[in-house]
Amino acid sequence: MKVPVSPYLQIDGMVYFRRMLDKARLFAAGELREDLRSNLGKAMDAWTCEFFGVSYPELSTRLRVEGTSDADLLEWCFSEGKRPTDQEIKVWNAYMTKIGWRDYLSERLFSRKSESGFADRDDIQTMFDYIDADEGRAPGDALTIN
Repeated sequence: MKVPVSPYLQIDGMVYFRRMLDKARLFAAGELREDLRSNLGKAMDAWTCEFFGVSYPELSTRLRVEGTSDADLLEWCFSEGKRPTDQEIKVWNAYMTKIGWRDYLSERLFSRKSESGFADRDDIQTMFDYIDADEGRAPGDALTIN
């Protein structure tokens, strides 16, 4: 079983979108790690689709049927939903990369860290950091990759 790319990995300056698509592709191929399957189209996936004003089921169907690239799917989101401004992308990235840090998901992050044996890991401050650590990456390593 495989894990998708880091949520920090960007496309056109946007975080998380590539991860959402990678999860959907791995799931369609029967290769997505079991514990990641139940959240497909929910939480961060749903928020990402809502940000663009598109439907996750429609996006994932388009991905599976047409097998289009990440860039093509992003363009589809822009045309079917909305194209965010540079400022909206900055706000989106700031929000997404800080989820779990002193907010409504802080308790959930603490629980996940404890369940995974990461309670003593001070380098895990956000849900993105937790995802990276849980999937065997150093938190934030993908920050320098676009």
